[in-house]
Amino acid sequence: MADDIWTVRRILDWTRGYLERKGDEHPRLSAEWLISDACGLSRMEIYLNFDRPLSPDELARMHEGVERRAAGEPLQYVTGEMPFRHIVLRCEKGVLIPRPETEVLVDVALEALDAAGTDEPLVLEPCTGTGCIALSLAGERPGTHVVSTDLSPAAVALAMRNRDALSLGDAVDVLECDLVAGVDPELMGSFDLIVSNPPYIPSAVLAEQVPAEVKDFEPHLALDGGQDGLDLFRRILDLAPIALKSGGALVVELFEESLEQAAALVRAQGGWARVEVREDLTHRPRILLAVREG
Repeated sequence: MADDIWTVRRILDWTRGYLERKGDEHPRLSAEWLISDACGLSRMEIYLNFDRPLSPDELARMHEGVERRAAGEPLQYVTGEMPFRHIVLRCEKGVLIPRPETEVLVDVALEALDAAGTDEPLVLEPCTGTGCIALSLAGERPGTHVVSTDLSPAAVALAMRNRDALSLGDAVDVLECDLVAGVDPELMGSFDLIVSNPPYIPSAVLAEQVPAEVKDFEPHLALDGGQDGLDLFRRILDLAPIALKSGGALVVELFEESLEQAAALVRAQGGWARVEVREDLTHRPRILLAVREG
């Protein structure tokens, strides 16, 4: 093989080694993602096309992607997309990258919808980000209508593009506002479910313990939950009795060390028939589920 010919195998091996030297914790996975993005190959197709040479344009895209990843930029921002449950989402700088824990949040939300037994449930989702929660609920439970909100114009624009790419425009409304400030007041009291992944990392934890790949690239607006991580949760809890119908549910993802305090706040508010804490995929407390009386 001539030195100036870069095949899929050669670029895979070189990229893996380069990113490993740069401190990437998963250099082979990163290399596969970058090749998939640059060459339009699935991860399986990479291994079926080891001898395929890269074109000059593909090499240029690989070079740019490798350098961005080597600088610590999250893969999802470099490639511009990521899988989430049964869908693929666009990801962009300025909008929080969905996490595996949030897939568990969707599971609990679907459980709450199924328990409600409503043919056309109405869902409120503050802090929508990419739209991953709303789009999963609407896609996996046809007939569900979700009203999603976000304070960030970038998040709202991205959630709308993701919604339209999945042809879910009739099922998901995306509003730019603070929590429910822009939601039709006539809808208050008619929601079957409030579901949210709000900013929930305590400020000190964000400053001292969160990896640079997260705090240096992802928006603090979507990460910082205040001193105890519950600033936005308290506001969502305050609006829950107003927004939910009798027997409606509240499902929120929170910082693992904040769940018991959050559950205590719900119980102290009153009017809730059931309050539970659910674990994430690593068996850490992660999801709060609360069901209104009635």
